[in-house]
Amino acid sequence: MGDSNSIAVMVCYATANQQEIIPLELPPQTNILQAIQQSGILDQYTEIDLAKNTIGVFGKLVNLDQVLQDKDRIEIYRPLRINPMDARRSRAAREKY
Repeated sequence: MGDSNSIAVMVCYATANQQEIIPLELPPQTNILQAIQQSGILDQYTEIDLAKNTIGVFGKLVNLDQVLQDKDRIEIYRPLRINPMDARRSRAAREKY
């Protein structure tokens, strides 16, 4: 995968029930937004809203205009269902009893 005229990347998204990994071959200088659009994942998962969902590359948050490197893994994160601090408090309260 990937020659001097292309880069190999993956677009990843996970729901509670499944994980989607879409491999792509793209021209150099492609940015994250372009890769997501070309992957077709926005048509497949209509709940993805790039104005609300955060995006990362290998776990590091990034902007949509960031230019991709060969072998990057673009991750589309779902919004949190519960605040992590509230979840910890709830677990701690249950464990007291």
